[in-house]
Amino acid sequence: MRLHDGRVVIVTGAAGGIGREHALEFARQGAQVVVNDLGPAEDVVAEIKEMGGVAVANHDDVSDWDGAGSLVETALREFGDLHVLVNNAGILRDKMFVNMDVDMWDAVMKVHLRGTFCPTKHAVAHWRAKSKAGEPVRHPRVINTSSPSGLYGNVGQSNYGAAKAAIAGFTVILADELERLGVTVNAIAPSALTNMTAGLHDYVAKMNEIKETTGFDAGSPANIAPLVVWLASEEAAGVTGRVFNVKGGAISVAETWVAGPGVEKVGRWDPAELGEIVPKLVAEARPNSDGAGKPRAAAEGR
Repeated sequence: MRLHDGRVVIVTGAAGGIGREHALEFARQGAQVVVNDLGPAEDVVAEIKEMGGVAVANHDDVSDWDGAGSLVETALREFGDLHVLVNNAGILRDKMFVNMDVDMWDAVMKVHLRGTFCPTKHAVAHWRAKSKAGEPVRHPRVINTSSPSGLYGNVGQSNYGAAKAAIAGFTVILADELERLGVTVNAIAPSALTNMTAGLHDYVAKMNEIKETTGFDAGSPANIAPLVVWLASEEAAGVTGRVFNVKGGAISVAETWVAGPGVEKVGRWDPAELGEIVPKLVAEARPNSDGAGKPRAAAEGR
């Protein structure tokens, strides 16, 4: 039996790249798929039908409240229910902060952050209503898309990284809130060669080198889909509130912020005292991570 026989899945931003691979793999695993994108979603639907799967295209804007509602209604109208929502839609407006304008900031926040909130809100409303009616959905799932840029930082992506960090935080909080409904909420921080990463020349070169030397296409967006499809399955019932790094054949759990070295006294600190305290704490703390999630000092061999 396939992982998603009889299940209905929405994948946003699924006309190409990582989202396309999600949609195709869900279809291979038996799901009925709503392929959402402002672009040519019909092409992916045609691919799914050619392999004997079931899918329908949807062109609603996920960052629009009514559009997100229409997206969920598409799943309910076409397939009778909704079991999985994969929030994947995204854009880039990369620029060094000193050259970034407010429209670049707002566009990224709208698509990534609002575009995650709106479909999720509508999906959860459906699941909550069914639960109240005594007809809970079987193993409802939300899979969000964060990014190494949001977890570990990346120069030139203050808008994108901020949105992706917010999505990671949203994931952790929502998992706790929706546990009583049986909804699991997880996220991925993927790395793959897509139109959105085409400008990252060092990364592209590294992925091409791995392919040439090993034969494994480590940069393929198809490598991301298996984890997402499993997290969306019934087997993943015990996993929620987690963010996973995934690239090539590598999967790891992104651990949340933790309280590092600290001091405490009974009373208010005088600013003059902190000149000795704060630098010492920073020196004792683990360095910030590099883009791969490794402490910078370790990455530089120190």
